[in-house]
Amino acid sequence: MHTHKRNREPNTASSIVQIVKHFRLLISLFFIVLAPALAFAADKPANILFFGDSLTAGYGLDDPTTQAFPGVIQQKLADSGLSYRVINAGLSGETSSGGIRRIDWILRQPVSVFVLELGGNDGLRGLPLDLLRDNLQNIIARVRAKNPEVIVLVAGMQMPPSMGDYAPQFAAIFPRLAAGNDATLIPHLLEGVGGIPRLNLPDGIHPSPTGHTIVAENVWTILKPLLKP
Repeated sequence: MHTHKRNREPNTASSIVQIVKHFRLLISLFFIVLAPALAFAADKPANILFFGDSLTAGYGLDDPTTQAFPGVIQQKLADSGLSYRVINAGLSGETSSGGIRRIDWILRQPVSVFVLELGGNDGLRGLPLDLLRDNLQNIIARVRAKNPEVIVLVAGMQMPPSMGDYAPQFAAIFPRLAAGNDATLIPHLLEGVGGIPRLNLPDGIHPSPTGHTIVAENVWTILKPLLKP
């Protein structure tokens, strides 16, 4: 009996050694196979989505990818060493209603920062302001439902004074929208550009490349402090 018990003890010790070896092997496989994948995911740049109309799309520019203000922002990010990727989801002629129809498809990709630039075409058409407000609110709500942690910026817009009382009421929508959604307001997207012929294309509405550089600075001043190094 004593001899049989002594024979089992080496077998038990051998089993423990084998378990430790297997455990060490699993740890090694983790670092060889999974760790690089996790590191890649961590290094993958976060997305900044610019969602707007022809102003965002860079209507009339020779190279909208680089000359429109989202493209200029991408260069500023690179120059600042900030690991973010700009997605330009601008569409010429887009309205707030069109934005609602399009936003779910756009949100198939992850978004960390969302810049809403819509309403100008609605305003020029005299859309009822309560409908415009509801449409923009709907878009923000869908973005937040997809990612509650998303940073939202709302681009302030203005209408020509010739539109009478509609103009100041239109402009007031954007700060209220930002305040009501814990979003950050870009007070006036076209500050220093709108109404200045030399900074716009011949149509007098869409910024030239130089105008887009100024628009980008208007956005960058507000955006940069919100970004993580």
